[in-house]
Amino acid sequence: MIFFATNKKNRFQMRNIICPVSTERINESIVRTTALWVVIITGIFLLIPNPYIPLFMVIDFYIRAFTRLSYSPLSWISKRIVGYFNFKVHLIDKAPKIFAARIGFFFSFMIAAFALAGLTIPAFIFASILILFAFFECGINFCAGCWVYTYVVLPWASR
Repeated sequence: MIFFATNKKNRFQMRNIICPVSTERINESIVRTTALWVVIITGIFLLIPNPYIPLFMVIDFYIRAFTRLSYSPLSWISKRIVGYFNFKVHLIDKAPKIFAARIGFFFSFMIAAFALAGLTIPAFIFASILILFAFFECGINFCAGCWVYTYVVLPWASR
């Protein structure tokens, strides 16, 4: 993926987005459908601020980000939907999606913590950002996790 950035002289330059890489593959249709579920469920939380909703998301993201299980509840449902509608199978690298799931875990954890503490505004802010990132994935096939990895993690880790 190519991203435009400005250099110190305010000239546009091409810059590559860098993502974590692995040999494991995952079906992009399942990833994008799972992201749609994240948008829907987090949107429901914004309408009905029940702390059990982000707690469910914490568990789901934890399974996807930190375990070797093949499917979380949302990705299992997504696999069934993709199979039912015969969506095209397009295998993509799994590592960026694991990194994105870790970001989703962090955001879901923060939403749950704020919701349990009765702090609705910070919970809604984190929920809105999670919805935005998930919408980028499902709606326009843009991995915000790769952007975060390139512009936040790598510069910080290379210090």
